[in-house]
Amino acid sequence: MSDHRFAAAAMIVALATLSPVPAAQAEDEGILRVYMNSARVLKLDRPVSKVIVGNSEVADATVADAKTIVLTGRSYGTTNLVLLDADGNAIVDERILVSIDESSTVRVFKSTARTVLSCTPNCEEHAQTGATP
Repeated sequence: MSDHRFAAAAMIVALATLSPVPAAQAEDEGILRVYMNSARVLKLDRPVSKVIVGNSEVADATVADAKTIVLTGRSYGTTNLVLLDADGNAIVDERILVSIDESSTVRVFKSTARTVLSCTPNCEEHAQTGATP
């Protein structure tokens, strides 16, 4: 293989490793995904004694009962969740990704500006990039 083709192949492999984790794979790789302003129920196999959220501004965890945790996305970003049993052993130690529900967004392009609207149920501006009028 020529140096040029080898370099091109190496670049493709490097780019593939830098791409974001798709939603379907996020759970397989130890990332709990929750959408902004939405709740997700986590069922545990044994009772939880202590709940620790790395950044409570990103996500919140509420104990519904000894084996059920409700995880709520508060703001966009990542944090972590640690659940301990009565002996101090980790039941869960996972990263949390809080993101927008892409199925309910609309993107508006005007020249070089882009606006993302979150429409659940009314459309509100989520993000704006590029030039502004």
